[in-house]
Amino acid sequence: MDDTALPLTQDMVVVLAIAGFTMVMFLFERVRADVVALVVLVLLGLTGLVDPDALFGGFSGNAVICVMSTMILGAGLDRTGALNRLAGWLLRRAHGDERRLLLLATAAAGVNSPLMQNPSIMALYMPVAARLSSRTGLPLSRFLLPIAAAIVMGGGLTMVGNTPLILLNDLLLAANANLPSGAGSLKPLRMFAPMPIGFALLGSSLAYFYFYGYKRLPDSEGKGATPGRTQSYFAQAYGIDGDVYELDVDPESRVAGLTVAEAEALPGAPSLLALKNGDDVRVAPPADSRIAAGSALGVMGSEQAVRDFAQLQFLRVGGRLRAFADIFNPARSGISEAVVPATSRYIGRTAAELQLRRRYGLSLLAINRDKDVIREDVRNVGLRAGDMLVLHSLWSELAAVNRERDLVIVTDYPKAKQRPHKLKAALVIFAVTMMLALSSRLPVSIALMAGVVGMLLAGVIDIDEAYASISWKTVFLMACLIPLGWAMDSSGAAAWLAGHAIAMVPHWMPNWLIQLAIACGTAAFSIAIGNVGATIVVVPLAINLALASGGNPTAFALIVAVSASNNFMTPSNAIISMITGPGGYTSRDLWRIGGPLALVYALVTVAIVNLMF
Repeated sequence: MDDTALPLTQDMVVVLAIAGFTMVMFLFERVRADVVALVVLVLLGLTGLVDPDALFGGFSGNAVICVMSTMILGAGLDRTGALNRLAGWLLRRAHGDERRLLLLATAAAGVNSPLMQNPSIMALYMPVAARLSSRTGLPLSRFLLPIAAAIVMGGGLTMVGNTPLILLNDLLLAANANLPSGAGSLKPLRMFAPMPIGFALLGSSLAYFYFYGYKRLPDSEGKGATPGRTQSYFAQAYGIDGDVYELDVDPESRVAGLTVAEAEALPGAPSLLALKNGDDVRVAPPADSRIAAGSALGVMGSEQAVRDFAQLQFLRVGGRLRAFADIFNPARSGISEAVVPATSRYIGRTAAELQLRRRYGLSLLAINRDKDVIREDVRNVGLRAGDMLVLHSLWSELAAVNRERDLVIVTDYPKAKQRPHKLKAALVIFAVTMMLALSSRLPVSIALMAGVVGMLLAGVIDIDEAYASISWKTVFLMACLIPLGWAMDSSGAAAWLAGHAIAMVPHWMPNWLIQLAIACGTAAFSIAIGNVGATIVVVPLAINLALASGGNPTAFALIVAVSASNNFMTPSNAIISMITGPGGYTSRDLWRIGGPLALVYALVTVAIVNLMF
């Protein structure tokens, strides 16, 4: 192809100028990405490059509907605490082997990643990583980057695992309008079409960190905080070990028949946080609650102290949480700090007098007064203005306490309603949704929206929570940039660029080498303008390159969509930006570990796509 075959038109110049403006604005980040996308949408409308009737079609496109649906479905699973239960299971299966634990955690994250948007999965796994870190004593940096990499690479298992793959089908269908005569029309890919790529990438990530990357992970602690990481702070500040255990009360136990207050007064007694008598499970049981034979106690303390107390009082330490698995879920309960303000009605009164357990479901663990920590007999210490109280409770109880203004909660705690009792319903709905999406009878967008409706009707999530779970920044970014991809294609700009690119390629160069160059180029674009922008700009170009070189347009486009997520080195990847602070990673750490992984990613992607097509 030469200049005479496809001359550069005014429309091409304008489209290329708008695309260049978009890249520069994204690169320097002086203006928010979603605002830049909105400016681009308006420019496309003012210049007439996109028909006014189609200009806002991105907002109603299948890709945007799929993204919104997966966000809501992810929020529904989050409300049930589904993934937070993984921490205990992973610890038991690892049998104390650090590398085995890392392998299991990353594999679980990778397998879960195609089920919803990658940032949502990362947000759910950060508390899991924090709990693994605090229970093993390993730095958080040893977990976060491998988990993030597994989530990114496992996202290729389905067409809804990441935004570029969701966008791909819309871009393929849009390209049909501008294909040359005689070229076969491009068909959308089915739900699990990229699964071989996803499995190969996930396996590569697991092997990379198990045999190579594990040795290069830093041992530093991050400066930021992650959900569920607060217990390490309380351990340092108050000497409170955040680990919880379950003790079974046998008939011969010395605590059988005692009240909670009497049991706590025994020598070496750990903090008693929960009591199960029969079917009644109580967090922060009242002091006069009677401990019966056959009941179970939920306690907090160091493992050695808990075992010593259990041996002395003839109690059995459970191998894992059974009765209290739900209520000790970090998504439902945990430790918090509260200040006694000068206007509080609690001043001068003790926790026993206030009946904090009975009235508010709060267990008082310690009092920080003038830098002195009081832990002995705290229930009978009169409160003063300015006292910092360390509490354990269900998160839902703190909201009611905060409203009364007698205590000011200063810990950032999960405020969303948790519904662990809806776990089975959520999992069934999600499984049915995936089966509908897998079938060819329904478009993926309709199948996913059906799952959203199912979760709403089943009470897994309410409509206000569904609205709040949607990242409108992501929605606007996608919907506003989609017309830019259309304009690149319809104006001929993509074909013009492809023709000049092919003209510079030696005749002996095989298609797989061209594909590798596209994969690396897309990864570079994603670092500069994000994965959405890279996908929208490069897919039309890749399709035209395939047509010019005699390759498969769908294969070339799929390489772009998968490669757009190939960024482990910079915070322009939303997942990497989430872990950089908490993990304490430096730019050097990310390039040193992520650079070789990105090369592996590109090679595996091209190899598997060529095997598939």
